[in-house]
Amino acid sequence: MKFGQVLTAMVTPFDQNGEVDFNATRRLVNYLIDNGTDAIVVAGTTGESPTLTTEEKIALFKVVVDASRGRIPVIAGTGSNNTRASISLTKQAEEAGVDGIMLVAPYYNKPSQEGMYQHFKAIAESTTLPIMLYNIPGRSVVHLAVETIVRLSQIENIVAVKEASGNLDAMAAVISQAPSDFTLYSGDDSLTLPVLAIGGAGVVSVASHIIGNEMQEMINHFKNGRVQEAASCHRSLLPLMKALFTAPNPAPVKAALNMNGVEVGGLRLPLLPLSDGEEKALKAFLPASKIKTLI
Repeated sequence: MKFGQVLTAMVTPFDQNGEVDFNATRRLVNYLIDNGTDAIVVAGTTGESPTLTTEEKIALFKVVVDASRGRIPVIAGTGSNNTRASISLTKQAEEAGVDGIMLVAPYYNKPSQEGMYQHFKAIAESTTLPIMLYNIPGRSVVHLAVETIVRLSQIENIVAVKEASGNLDAMAAVISQAPSDFTLYSGDDSLTLPVLAIGGAGVVSVASHIIGNEMQEMINHFKNGRVQEAASCHRSLLPLMKALFTAPNPAPVKAALNMNGVEVGGLRLPLLPLSDGEEKALKAFLPASKIKTLI
C-alpha cells in the first residue's frame, strides 16, 4: 500500500477541560486534507499518545476514519514497549477501520535487535493491516539497525519505515537492501529533501499542519526534475520547520494552529504550552497568511 508523500502526524485536539475534543478533531481532519495531507497518523507522539488512554485512542481512530470518509489513508499509532498490549490495540484499530498502523521501536525496556524483530513480527502476524515501522532512537533509546529493518521488510505486511534517526547513510542502506516496494519516509521535516535525494518517498510530518501545500510543492518539484526549485523551497521552509521544534513537540505546532484559527486547544501534562516569549518568537516565523487569530 502507498500512503502518499506528505503524511501528517496529527495533533490531538483537547477542549478547555483537557478532554479529547472530537468535534475539533473532525474539523482538523478536513483542514489537513484541504491543505496538502496525503495520509494522517493518529495517536503518534505528536498526538500526545503517552497521555491518551486506550479508550481515547480507539475513539480517535473511529472519529478520524469517519471524518476522512475514505479520502485519505488513516494510520493508527498502536506501537508500545508492550507486545501484547500493541497486539490488542492493533486488533481494535483494525476493527475501527483504519488503513494501516505505525509501530514505534519499543522504548524504555531496551530490547536487543532480535527482541525488536520478534516484537514487530508478532504484531505483524496479528493483523492484515500494512505496517509502518518507526525508528526514533532519540525518544526510544534503542536504534533499529539497518539489518533489522531489512529483515523486517521481508515480512509481507511490513511495508514502510518512518526514519527519525537522522542517519542518511543508514537510510540509504535500507533503501538499497530492502525490497523495491518497501517505502522509507523521513521522520524529520528538515530532512525531507535530503531523504528524497537518496530514494525516500516523502515525510511523516509535523510542519505539514501549517505548510502542507508548500511541502507538496517542494516534493513535486524534486520528483519532476526541478531540483533547483525544490532546493529553493527547502531553504525557504527550513526556518519554520526548525521553529516548530524549539520547544517539546507538539507545543509549537499546536500554538501555530491556534494562531491560524484552527482550534486544537492546549496540551496535557507533563507537556506545557509555549510561554508568551516563545509564542512571540514562533509568530515571527509564520507567514502572515498563517496568522488568523491571536492566542
